[in-house]
Amino acid sequence: MSLFRDDGIVLRTQKLGEADRIITLLTRGHGRVRAVARGVRRTKSKFGARLEPFSHVDVQFFAKGSELVGRGLPLCTQSETIAPYGGGIVTDYARYTAGTAMLETAERFTDHEGEPAVQQYLLLVGGLRTLARGEHAPGLVLDAFLLRSLAVNGYAPTFGDCAKCGMPGPNRFFSVASGGSVCADCRVPGSVVPSPQALELLGALLAGDWETADASEPRYVREGSGLVSAYLHWHLERGLRSLRYVEK
Repeated sequence: MSLFRDDGIVLRTQKLGEADRIITLLTRGHGRVRAVARGVRRTKSKFGARLEPFSHVDVQFFAKGSELVGRGLPLCTQSETIAPYGGGIVTDYARYTAGTAMLETAERFTDHEGEPAVQQYLLLVGGLRTLARGEHAPGLVLDAFLLRSLAVNGYAPTFGDCAKCGMPGPNRFFSVASGGSVCADCRVPGSVVPSPQALELLGALLAGDWETADASEPRYVREGSGLVSAYLHWHLERGLRSLRYVEK
């Protein structure tokens, strides 16, 4: 029997029995972890209130053996709130749907339990903090998070130079299968011709240029979101369920 301590973001919860829950977290040191939290569905449980989606928590686990992720689910025996991001997210529909898509994305990009994914974890913490504070439009925060998640997992798109031959941009065409912007010579079937403003916006979101992103017109924001969604769908091989509820 071993005790482990880590901090993480609650991605989702599932009912277990009459009073328990299975909590899925993305942790700093152990990647994605599923654990059983006993009695958290009881009305008087303060412990359960800390283990809701979007919560940033410091958690203690009790596991069999010397590894946190093993043959059985560990027990979540203690939690302390680091930041209750849910309070600034769940009361606003646009923030809630964007945040839900961020949680689902983080879970999809951490397929293997117990494998550290520090960059993805830090991206999620920063994205939820920005979303909860209302610093930028929820759709922009979501698209920035999706693009950066793709980048840290090896699927960074290009919005300037040609993704195939490296020809300096701007380039007119965009292909999700080719990795982003492509020149006329490298154009493949299925390529689209987005507006230069939409590509500039996506490049700004990937680079963290919020001054440019915040100044973008709504039509280019919608166009850019469509490109991000298509690119994500291609590389995940199936779309996110939560994206259909995000306001465009």
